[in-house]
Amino acid sequence: MEPRLNSEDLQRAAKDHLWMHFTEMAAYNDAEVPVIARGEGEYVYDDHGNRYLDGLSGLFVSQVGHGRAEIADAIAEQARELAYFPIWTYAHPRAVELADRLADLAPGDLNRVFFTGSGSEAVESAWKLARQYFKAVGEPTRHKVISRNIAYHGTSMGALSITGLQAIKSPFEPLVPSTIQVPNTNHYRAPVHGDDVEAFGRWAADQIEEAILQNDPATIAAVYVEPVQNSGGCFPPPPGYLQRVREICDRHGVLMVSDEVICAFGRLGEYFGATKYGYLPDMITFAKGATSGYVPLGGVIAREGLMEPFQREGEAFLHGITFAGHPVAAAAALANLDLFESEGLLDNVRTNGPVFRATLEKLLDLPIVGDVRGDGFFYGIELVRDKETKESFSAEESKTLLKGFISSALFEAGLICRADDRGEPVIQLSPPLTCGPEHFDEIERILRKVLTEAWAKL
Repeated sequence: MEPRLNSEDLQRAAKDHLWMHFTEMAAYNDAEVPVIARGEGEYVYDDHGNRYLDGLSGLFVSQVGHGRAEIADAIAEQARELAYFPIWTYAHPRAVELADRLADLAPGDLNRVFFTGSGSEAVESAWKLARQYFKAVGEPTRHKVISRNIAYHGTSMGALSITGLQAIKSPFEPLVPSTIQVPNTNHYRAPVHGDDVEAFGRWAADQIEEAILQNDPATIAAVYVEPVQNSGGCFPPPPGYLQRVREICDRHGVLMVSDEVICAFGRLGEYFGATKYGYLPDMITFAKGATSGYVPLGGVIAREGLMEPFQREGEAFLHGITFAGHPVAAAAALANLDLFESEGLLDNVRTNGPVFRATLEKLLDLPIVGDVRGDGFFYGIELVRDKETKESFSAEESKTLLKGFISSALFEAGLICRADDRGEPVIQLSPPLTCGPEHFDEIERILRKVLTEAWAKL
């Protein structure tokens, strides 16, 4: 479908009326707003016809790539059959079928699916579920949440409170109280055990137990962890870390929430990161890749025991979202999962994930590249001023480096990725799960050129 407005009118309308998210609007006072007009496979095209490799899958979303007729057809068919009906009191076939399928894919006894419309809603729903659950089982003092430094868990007031990024929290304070942050698993910047990743993992997990003890175990409801932490640049879990967190939660009667809004649906080579790393959380939050972004959908998958209090006569989880479990979104998710199976996308990530890592690690010969880390099709590249000392850039240098040059230069060179300064300056990559070595080579070639130019400008 062609844009209804020509490029000049699109620019005018965008600048006059479109309020872009997490965007310094003044940046476009004297520059064009990038307008992405269509997508095909691993690539997207702007309104001028320029092509870009979608190295971020939109926003960690487009698992099966762009322009998939199979999902579009499923959406159209469902819209004709039943475009909308709520799942408040009622059910409809697609929501039931999707819940059944997700229960089969999720590990252990994670069998109960509560749909939402987004990842933030999923994170917040899990917190509300934990709070009401503990009241229902006679532990009403449990309401606090522990999460990790620099971790991003969403933008609604509850999810933002759990988020560990102070810079995006301060404008909205006071937030929901009762959230506590602990160290993350960035081994490259480990404050202790920098030479022993397993010892570092034990230390990082033990900081969670220390936080539980310091804040009264009887008040702690949940611990939120991502399998691979996104914000800060893709921190994978040290060996044994997540298992130790599970043990700590069990010891203190705390629920473990695996926030997989990014990591689920193949990003790490499994449907869920919990499966990838071999731990069983009490809840999994999901969104993004569930539909490959064709329609918004999120949710919480809970262990069977969390439903038990709500099956008593007169009881209900007093929470709901108008568009949760939307028939068209559920149909899109089912078609998306069909493509996962028919095209062997999990196998593609398992096979080519190491190739992706090896290709990105070629960049370690550049003086500006300090670390390459991640898993599956989800990687971060940390930029440094000095590789030997791991000296980073000042806040002003990071802004000049990332926003002043690297972001625009990568885009102009035909690569969409994320240059992020939340924490140390990093470049994040999360390409569609359909990608292969030829796409990795293209990513590496563009990054090498731009990062070499960036270093020369310092």
